[in-house]
Amino acid sequence: MSSAPASRSQHHLQGKVCPAWLCLLLLLTTCAPATSTSPGIEARLTQRALEFGRQFGLELLQSLLKKEHELNLRGSYHSPLLGTFTYTVPWIHIHELQMNDSTVTFAEDVGVTLRVQRARVQLRADWGAQLGAIQDSGSLELRVQDLAVAAVLGVGVGDGGRPTMWSAGCDARSTHLHLEFHRGHSWLYNLLTPLLQRALRQDLNKQICLELRKGINRLETALKHMKVSTQLDAFAAIDWSLLRQPAITAEHGDVALKGEFFRVGKSQQSPSLLLPVALPTALPTDLPVAHKPMLLFAVTEVVTNSAAFTYFMAGALRRNISGDMLPQRFPLQLRTKSMGVFAPKLQELYPNQPMELHLWARQQPLLSCQPHALHGTLFGSVEAFVVLPNATRVPTFLLDIDANVTGKPTITRNRLGGTVKLTGLSVTQVTSHVGPVEVKRLETALKFGLWLFGVPRANKWLQAGIPLPTPHGLSLLNPRLSVQEGFVLITTDLQYEP
Repeated sequence: MSSAPASRSQHHLQGKVCPAWLCLLLLLTTCAPATSTSPGIEARLTQRALEFGRQFGLELLQSLLKKEHELNLRGSYHSPLLGTFTYTVPWIHIHELQMNDSTVTFAEDVGVTLRVQRARVQLRADWGAQLGAIQDSGSLELRVQDLAVAAVLGVGVGDGGRPTMWSAGCDARSTHLHLEFHRGHSWLYNLLTPLLQRALRQDLNKQICLELRKGINRLETALKHMKVSTQLDAFAAIDWSLLRQPAITAEHGDVALKGEFFRVGKSQQSPSLLLPVALPTALPTDLPVAHKPMLLFAVTEVVTNSAAFTYFMAGALRRNISGDMLPQRFPLQLRTKSMGVFAPKLQELYPNQPMELHLWARQQPLLSCQPHALHGTLFGSVEAFVVLPNATRVPTFLLDIDANVTGKPTITRNRLGGTVKLTGLSVTQVTSHVGPVEVKRLETALKFGLWLFGVPRANKWLQAGIPLPTPHGLSLLNPRLSVQEGFVLITTDLQYEP
């Protein structure tokens, strides 16, 4: 079996096909040159996103507090009449927790702040007590009203671009506390509750913040082992690591993800990537101010350029086409009788024999964008073979085929789609073993065939789209997509459907 010249086949692998979803990925691009430290994806969370996430923060707070806790609370009080009263509370169980008023805001240069006002807590616990020589035990019920909690969660970037979190501050205060003892000499201790409530309230406030810090520490431990890359197939993986410290202002938080494709198990040089792209401080003019989106994210050329580079270097941008893969009404049938119209000597040397085409990218696709439109240039080569009865492939001619396309990405709910249009096609003869090839005539036939069959099929698949990866139960609400000068911008609200 013959093959293409080494200079043209060194970047392809026999039988491997570029994954179809890469076509959609190539619609998300920008147009300026860049450095390898540029983000592939930049996301901005607005204040509305924090309001949406507030319910999850409250659920987290409740999950941390509304359970059994080891307390080991110890204290004593000295009374001139009764002597020294010593108490211990080994554990507590919070069985009622109401949070009537809460807010979440950005903490500039730190993270986020969660404030809860007018909360109510009811708990029960076992207790032990000693008054002089008398030892006793029982249970107690504690009701706290007007509890206020303010917690600051710091966010940052750690080793390997993993996110980090820490407790940057916590304060818990309560003004109304009711304590009631049960069992043992409860009648006596209930007389002393006015003396115990102040110390107990202070200890309880400290314990609330302590439990919050424990929960955040557990989350931080989990983040240290979080994967920051995803293998997509045998060729490529994508790096989702944070590129730098999140930028937190009083109005929003910006996160920069590397978003770069890389070869699986192979080292590779970096392609020519983009300069940093700044998200717009103002929203698109067609969005009413009253409807600022919760989330904005820009997909830069780092993603598409590194994807094209990775698959090109891996030799995955290749496909072999046989006659049975083409529509019956396609103007070019892969037989020497049909192709002989463009190379007359072909039918003379190999009368009415089947043919096969080997296509590959001879260099990385070039992508650029303008407002409202995406532009791409594809550089391909195709070698035609005659398939003899003994299955031997005989090379006939080698052509370069370059195509110009424009595309428009679309987004509907959680699916990313698009349309593409062929704007130019050129065919050049490189070598031929069957005499001259009438490339202009062939070029016209190819344009007609792609216009009639190829582009409609591509658009049918593109319009169906692919699902965007979102956490379970979370979906995009009223997403909008616009092609900007330098990046593709998606603005959206979020919806949770458990």
